[in-house]
Amino acid sequence: MNSNVVIAAIAEEVKKRFEGEGSGHDWWHVYRVWKMAQHLGREEKCDMFIVELAALLHDIADHKFHNGDDTVGPRIARQILMEQKLPEDVVNHVCEIIATLSYKGAGVATDMQTVEGKVVQDADRLDAIGAVGIARCFAYGGYKKRPIHVPGEDPVLHQSKDSYFKNTGPSINHFYEKLLLLKDRMNTRIARQMAEERHKYMEDYLDRFYKEWEGEL
Repeated sequence: MNSNVVIAAIAEEVKKRFEGEGSGHDWWHVYRVWKMAQHLGREEKCDMFIVELAALLHDIADHKFHNGDDTVGPRIARQILMEQKLPEDVVNHVCEIIATLSYKGAGVATDMQTVEGKVVQDADRLDAIGAVGIARCFAYGGYKKRPIHVPGEDPVLHQSKDSYFKNTGPSINHFYEKLLLLKDRMNTRIARQMAEERHKYMEDYLDRFYKEWEGEL
């Protein structure tokens, strides 16, 4: 098995499947997570084959686009991996990462069991915050036809996966329901360091957003 050939084939397959996607969960999101996971994985001395496979396939069938069914992603990932005739332990490890990766609510733990999983989870979460994270938040909100902001409609700190998956609140609320919580959920040292600056950027953005909303700037 040539791991570079396998990675290239799966990258091409993912890129083809995400063509034309406009919700912020497109190929370029996958690409950024892939590259960030490579960076973090090298620092953590991971099994880079596992890291790259999981990063590339982490959003192959996100629950947000499958009526909240978070079993679809691991199932489709398994099919793609099996087509490459990969060892069963590799397939199982990657699918376990994909099944556990996603944020599922403020009160729901999504603890990874392996360092490879922690690295890919951090890479995905870093892409959800900062300047790119803000852009993706509003792209997804527009895709779901959600309002940008509704004064008086408070965020909800969801305590269950089902509650979080059914959420239909304004995009600004998503900052408080997820994005601003991710800094303290990073697994690796470097991700925690990177998250600090991105978190501060979001706080500054929100401060200006509310001032412009009220006509103060």
